[in-house]
Amino acid sequence: MASVVSSPFALSTCKTDHHSSITQKKFLLHSFLPKKSTQFNSRSSRNSHIKCAVVGNGLFTQTSPEVRRIVPEKNQGLPTVKIVYVVLEAQYQSSLSAAVQTLNKTADFAKFEVVGYLVEELRDEKTYQSFCKDLEDVNIFIGSLIFVEELAIKVKNAVEKERDRMNAVLVFPSMPEVMRLNKLGSFSMSQLGQSKSPFFQLFKRKKQGAGFADSMLKLVRTLPKVLKYLPSDKAQDARLYILSLQFWLGGSPDNLVNFVKMISGSYVPALKGMKIEYSDPVLFLDSGIWHPLAPCMFDDVKEYLNWYGTRRDASEKLKSAKAPVIGLVLQRSHIVTGDESHYVAVIMELEARGAKVIPIFAGGLDFSGPIEKFFIDPITRKPMVNSVVSLTGFALVGGPARQDHPRAVEALMKLDVPYIVALPLVFQTTEEWLNSSLGLHPIQVALQVALPELDGGMEPIVFAGRDPRTGKKTRMCGLLVICFFLFRLIVSWELVYIKCMSSGAHSWRAWHDAGKSHALHKRVEQLCTRAINWAELKRKSKAEKKLAITVFSFPPDKGNVGTAAYLNVFASIFSVLKDLKKDGYNVEGLPETAEALIEDVIHDKEAQFNSPNLNVAYKMSIREYQKLTPYATLLEENWGKPPGNLNSDGENLLVYGKQYGNVFIGVQPTFGYEGDPMRLLFSKSASPHHGFAAYYSFVEKIFGADAVLHFGTHGSLEFMPGKQVGMSDVCYPDSLIGNIPNIYYYAANNPSEATVAKRRSYANTISYLTPPAENAGLYKGLKQLSELISSYQSLKDTGRGPQIVNSIISTARQCNLDKDVDLPEEGVEISAKERDLVVGKVYSKLMEIESRLLPCGLHVIGEPPSAMEAIATLVNIAALDRPEEGISSLPSILAETVGRSIEDVYRGNDKGILKDVELLRQITEASRGAITAFVQRTTNEKGQVVNVNDRLTSILGFGFNEPWVQYLSDTKFSRADREKLRVLFAFLGECLKLIVADNELGSLKQALEGKYVEPGPGGDPIRNPKVLPTGKNIHALDPQAIPTTAAMQSAKIVVDRLLVRQKADNGGKYPETVALVLWGTDNIKTYGESLAQVLWMIGVRPVADTFGRVNRVETVSLEELGRPRIDVVVNCSGVFRDLFINQMNLLDRAIKMVAELDEPEDQNYVRKHALEQAKTLGVDVREAATRVFSNASGSYSSNVNLAVENSSWNDEKQLQDMYLSRKSFAFDCDAPGAGMTEKRKVFEMALATADATFQNLDSSEISLTDVSHYFDSDPTNLVQGLRKDGKKPNAYIADTTTANAQVRTLSETVRLDARTKLLNPKWYEGMLSTGYEGVREIEKRLTNTVGWSATSGQVDNWVYEEANTTFIKDEEMLKRLMNSNPNSFRKLVQTFLEANGRGYWETSEDNIEKLRQLYSEVEDKIEGIDR
Repeated sequence: MASVVSSPFALSTCKTDHHSSITQKKFLLHSFLPKKSTQFNSRSSRNSHIKCAVVGNGLFTQTSPEVRRIVPEKNQGLPTVKIVYVVLEAQYQSSLSAAVQTLNKTADFAKFEVVGYLVEELRDEKTYQSFCKDLEDVNIFIGSLIFVEELAIKVKNAVEKERDRMNAVLVFPSMPEVMRLNKLGSFSMSQLGQSKSPFFQLFKRKKQGAGFADSMLKLVRTLPKVLKYLPSDKAQDARLYILSLQFWLGGSPDNLVNFVKMISGSYVPALKGMKIEYSDPVLFLDSGIWHPLAPCMFDDVKEYLNWYGTRRDASEKLKSAKAPVIGLVLQRSHIVTGDESHYVAVIMELEARGAKVIPIFAGGLDFSGPIEKFFIDPITRKPMVNSVVSLTGFALVGGPARQDHPRAVEALMKLDVPYIVALPLVFQTTEEWLNSSLGLHPIQVALQVALPELDGGMEPIVFAGRDPRTGKKTRMCGLLVICFFLFRLIVSWELVYIKCMSSGAHSWRAWHDAGKSHALHKRVEQLCTRAINWAELKRKSKAEKKLAITVFSFPPDKGNVGTAAYLNVFASIFSVLKDLKKDGYNVEGLPETAEALIEDVIHDKEAQFNSPNLNVAYKMSIREYQKLTPYATLLEENWGKPPGNLNSDGENLLVYGKQYGNVFIGVQPTFGYEGDPMRLLFSKSASPHHGFAAYYSFVEKIFGADAVLHFGTHGSLEFMPGKQVGMSDVCYPDSLIGNIPNIYYYAANNPSEATVAKRRSYANTISYLTPPAENAGLYKGLKQLSELISSYQSLKDTGRGPQIVNSIISTARQCNLDKDVDLPEEGVEISAKERDLVVGKVYSKLMEIESRLLPCGLHVIGEPPSAMEAIATLVNIAALDRPEEGISSLPSILAETVGRSIEDVYRGNDKGILKDVELLRQITEASRGAITAFVQRTTNEKGQVVNVNDRLTSILGFGFNEPWVQYLSDTKFSRADREKLRVLFAFLGECLKLIVADNELGSLKQALEGKYVEPGPGGDPIRNPKVLPTGKNIHALDPQAIPTTAAMQSAKIVVDRLLVRQKADNGGKYPETVALVLWGTDNIKTYGESLAQVLWMIGVRPVADTFGRVNRVETVSLEELGRPRIDVVVNCSGVFRDLFINQMNLLDRAIKMVAELDEPEDQNYVRKHALEQAKTLGVDVREAATRVFSNASGSYSSNVNLAVENSSWNDEKQLQDMYLSRKSFAFDCDAPGAGMTEKRKVFEMALATADATFQNLDSSEISLTDVSHYFDSDPTNLVQGLRKDGKKPNAYIADTTTANAQVRTLSETVRLDARTKLLNPKWYEGMLSTGYEGVREIEKRLTNTVGWSATSGQVDNWVYEEANTTFIKDEEMLKRLMNSNPNSFRKLVQTFLEANGRGYWETSEDNIEKLRQLYSEVEDKIEGIDR
């Protein structure tokens, strides 16, 4: 495999021909505007050199097991015993090596050869072959913590071949297939999982806490004593296995010397008959407190604190009751094996900074008990620590195998302090991590980042590394570490040097002997400072705490200040600040209204008229900026010398915002390159500009914030360049956030980007509710059409039937429904059956529009939903079957009442069968009515849901008094199954409690007071009501748990419907290739449905391991598939790449596996195209089958959205160049450590075969024109340009927002979106009720519509025409928009002009002239000119 060498890449390497569209034209959007604009002047870009991944074999680590090989000197006739071991982490290496070296020096019965492998090294084929070779003559094999399935299988296959010949096989807690290899005399676990053995039961138990390891710990204390007296060999062999585990968990060189003696003396034939003495295991505490300077481990926190108070090396300040107290969670194995100096470094750094430490450990993998025992005062039940840092990297309960997150959360909620989980490098050396653009190894991300997040863990800071020469944690003698930090203590506290007391001599000797680990000291400093800063939030008074609230402005414009998804930002800030003021925070000078707050922030008070500048809170000189911002010089490569021209007055850097007492409301600067088409073409993102850096320097070092609150979804900080996960100190998100505790309000429905914020900017994310989805309803001509259909149903059998149908056809055309329904010509006679079908299809389309779910208005933090909003949410929740919980959906219960299956009703409705359309309407209406009756029982006269618990108790379970039964008794569904209804409404009652519970403000105050914020899943509350109540610390899911079985079943339905639709639109032919997009949030919400769709297209299915993790696939036979394997081009969003790189690996392996199948090309399009491309490119089939693409590591989006939003593009060719340059980075399962590698030619050739493009909509909250992401990733027009025949691919959207999943064309979906949102009075009036923010939301939808025109050409002219009629021709509406937010209104007018100028909207000259006049008027208004 070719090596990818380390090389800097240049940001401005695009060739001129790729920029043809820029060089040939000298105008941008401004050409379409009435006023003469300044010509765009693109700053010449400097090359920005960023290190790419350094890889030799393309894997994550290049460490060699040879550094762990010990070969004895030529012996004097003594037998040689060979030991091979495989471990997850390296801490056992030094102990086992020391043990073997001791034996080789002292033993007179044998010599020992040993070699150790880290499990990750076995990915390399050469290393794996070496491992297999070593096993050919091994006596004793040892394995431990082998929990990665693909590697576990490799170990199993290799050891199994030699197992019968080996003298002993000892496997400690690992996957069952590896545990079955255990063999010690007559003792075996080969039947594990196939019997009712106690070992199997340990695996099967669901709520096993720390799982197998903890259960085994309980056995090791007692079983050896019992088994000793049992006569059978099997009992004695079992006893030795348990003793072996005891020795292994003891971990010290002495324990391992005796372990090797015991096993070799008992089972190696050459040593049989020899009397080899060995000592019993030296037992350490199962859990306790450990300090490197203490004479012993402590089992009692009071004893530890008494010792702490007598320390002569510590200052009085450190011993003081006022010192912050930090709890540390450590792995005992690192302590007992002597691999602990990274722990020592953290302890000493905290103490050097004046913090007291309580470092606890556990021998197993359950830390919940020790946390309660050592961190909570047994008398007062209050925490004895102010914050906790886990240095294990693992979940609190369960480690790398099974986890018990509810138990962990319960323990942490009792403790109620901030919980940080820092990481030692496990699978990479320090150098490999530093040079990797990915950052942490994906397996470590899954085990040690994603899983702790489910516990509420924050801030995955890498604090310890490994040496490339030895594979150990990098060497630095523990004694030196302590001396280094003692020196800091002496210098900082002016202590006198004290000799080590005799009581501590054991400790000093131990560290000198151990000396195996090395902390990354800059990272340790940051970790400790942040832990102390979180602790200080618990200790400081509210009146003295300083809070920096950060709002966003994107795209950069005064009308966009306070941008956030579905959030009324300024009303929310006003609500929060009023509450904080009431609670004792200093918010001096807070205005009386939210509107006045907006004025304070967005208007420069020093300006003489309505300035385009925001209010300037601080002017930072260049000298001050450079002093406060150590990385400032690094930004000059992209942005030149400070101050630059962004957030600058030419002399100073400007910080925009307004201060009220101890609260600063600041406006985060934008990326800075939005308006520069040259920069937007760069394949990788540029660094933050000087103004961006100055903002965060101001917040931390001048304003002195105790915490920053990022307000709403989302800003730019977490998307700045740097590693994907596991930041280093040169990653920009890490540098910018510095040491400030980061609290972040994030939309509950967006767990993927919230997770990026958690991992890259160390955010404590607090979820907020998106507005409950309501039915779109009907309006104007659509409402008239509905009335005509009602008339037809009652009069169709009279002579008026044909006349009414003609009116329906005419009105449907006026409403532009002829694009969606095949309508006959007016006046043409059609039969009664045909009339029913036409009316049925129009009716079905109307019901689709009317029942479309849309969020109305914007959420305000701290305002729980009203009863009407709760009803809308419950109707949607009730519409889904939940078989895993034994709950039937309300529509299915009602359909069964009339002898129908709801699926049949859905299918008939989709076909336009009139009676089925009407039945579905009746079911929908009855569902709403029954739930309304239910909720009204808990509603007061103000329309608020109150006393839910009491009132639900009185409602549920009383037969005919149940409100839903009463309501349904007057409908055709009166005989509905009572028991099914009761089960459903009991569930809905629990959901109602969650919907109206409100903890958004409460959780913020908890975070500000240094308390633990309860974690909870993010996602769609309709699919997963556990997302509610909001106010939780959002987490995603275990990335290895998807796709689930249920997701795979849903995916099959959607893929089959997609292929049926494409065949119908494509002359009966299957598509050979589908180009599709994978989104992070969608796959979290649906547990991997779109990921499963890709697998089903190519004809494979996922295979879960013992723990439910998906790391393998198997092919589905062509016979079972019943169709050809469809080729795919997978465009993964940057967020999907960050969160699910394991699944990208899975996909790439699956696609390449399918490409190598020996099948006919007409039945395997993956193979067909891979063979063609391999021949053209001169590469092998596996490389030609590269199909999984995304951005370069640390970069996000194609930038097409930025270009469209900022009107900084010339033509569609330029947008397509952006897409190709940004999205052509491939993942390679054969070289996963190389990260994302640019393979543009392969990308273009794969796209050129696409017959269809495809995306998914999975929840009602976000649709095609709500956000710019969807068109940003759409390659429809691009594919047309790449195809040899120039044919535009069909574009499809799967809509799984309801139980009735649909596959529509892109144009159908855009029309549906326009009718239900942009043009719908219910939607736009809901938005305008919020004032300033509402105008921006309307403008954003229109801009995103232009985006779809630009990337796909699938927007009908009437959409723009109707929007112009609604917002421009209506004088009253026009004035409301202009007065509420003139800046956003200007952008709205500008967008209409742009749509016309670019040829997307043909309209009258009068309309264009009016828009030009309006543009001039609104510009004058903004600039304060009174004509």
